Amino acid sequence: MTEIILELTGITKRFGPLVANDDISLHLKKGEILALLGENGAGKTTLMNILFGHYASDSGEVRVNGHTLPSGQPRAAIAAGVGMVHQHFTLAANLTVTDNIVIGSESLWRMDSHRKAATARIRALSQTFGLPVDPTARIGDLSVGERQRVEILKALYRDASILILDEPTAVLAAPEAEQLFRILRGMTAGGLSIIFISHKLHEVMAASDRVTVLRGGRVVAERRTPQTSPAELAELMVGRSVTRPKRAVHAIGAPVLIARGLSVAEGQGKTLTDVDFEVHQGEILGIVGVSGNGQATLGRVLSGLARPAAGSLTLEGRDISRLTPRQAISLGMGRVPEDRNAEGAVGDLSVWENAVLERLRDPAFSSRGFVRRSAARAHAAELIRRFDIRGAAPDTRTRLLSGGNMQKLILGRNLAARPRFLLANQPTRGLDEGAIAAVHADLLAARAAGAAILLISEDLDEAVGLSDRIQAIVKGRLSEPVTADEADARTLGLMMAGVWEVRDAV
Repeated sequence: MTEIILELTGITKRFGPLVANDDISLHLKKGEILALLGENGAGKTTLMNILFGHYASDSGEVRVNGHTLPSGQPRAAIAAGVGMVHQHFTLAANLTVTDNIVIGSESLWRMDSHRKAATARIRALSQTFGLPVDPTARIGDLSVGERQRVEILKALYRDASILILDEPTAVLAAPEAEQLFRILRGMTAGGLSIIFISHKLHEVMAASDRVTVLRGGRVVAERRTPQTSPAELAELMVGRSVTRPKRAVHAIGAPVLIARGLSVAEGQGKTLTDVDFEVHQGEILGIVGVSGNGQATLGRVLSGLARPAAGSLTLEGRDISRLTPRQAISLGMGRVPEDRNAEGAVGDLSVWENAVLERLRDPAFSSRGFVRRSAARAHAAELIRRFDIRGAAPDTRTRLLSGGNMQKLILGRNLAARPRFLLANQPTRGLDEGAIAAVHADLLAARAAGAAILLISEDLDEAVGLSDRIQAIVKGRLSEPVTADEADARTLGLMMAGVWEVRDAV
């Protein structure tokens, strides 16, 4: 790895008064895997969007194989062999997997034989990379995890020589992520060069050759991976040592939310079958499982977006199986959705508008049908302060926030309302270590205050660290719960494989 294939020199990018990238320079060698680290809002995604041509830099240049790329032209980047897997999906929900993958590289009007060849190639890539997805499925019918797999396959389909991966494993289970990096490592032996953004430090240590750390839009450190450690990288990212909070043992109260025999059929395998669980006051119940096993459907039911076909769902004795989302909120139910962009916030609205979006009928924020804007802005400013939402002011467009800071806004909006029940669906997906510690502290504080919390997470360390009890979801069915003390890696692995009688199996 001596030949430099990519150079970024003096890259600066401003969004109004915000300097997202400040005179950044880095390089990538042929056959190298470079990890790009930094807190949410440090400028990582902006920098990669400049490399791929989605943004034009204010100054600086990008060179691939010694040739300067024209600024702000994705086609030029693709032609130069640059492929990008985006943190936020760039897929058309009404088209099939095959259509989404070939868009921009092949005509959708080619003869059927060409489409069959494309589908066959996608199936082969899917099998080779351990990224199962049906090429004929409509994107709108896929889970978040399955959509992420399509994004990865789209870049691989185009034979990129430089591959940018922006949080590529955020929605993949650990075995899938490990397999992906194993295969990518094998591809680097053939000359593929990779830049990947990840907040999962164990992935960085296992997969990268070199690490570049951004903080506040500037490069603050570069390390050879064998010569650093997760602790050092975490401290370089946030500028201080980071420790995740620990769950304290305390008394659990009465049941708040109870599901009995809950069954849902939404089509395309999105089902729940005879699901039983209950969440108590002051308790966190963790639901773990590989993406696509019914978590999304469970989240939709608990948010009032889907109706059960059978069974019961009660909140403190009241039947809520037919509630609308508005009614659920009025009863003190909060939710942090799996997809923060599609379901959690409206990107073109301001931070203050999103901060009160679910509470517009609250007298604190409206009067006689008119929004009390000064009160809403003051509320947003308090959320920004309390939950450390960086790069934000009350009037900032929400789409300009980093993914992690948008997540903090959604979580803060819910916790500020002091919900009786909170659905936390993948609450730290895509967050840096410092933000994860802050979100965990907020969830544990809500638990200590008596909230009943249902945590849906594919991060087993997170589930074990936060949950009082844990259940596994497999093909729309839930296991019996185990306590946090019983939830070691082997036990959870068996549960996620569908071995319900865990105690007998171990």
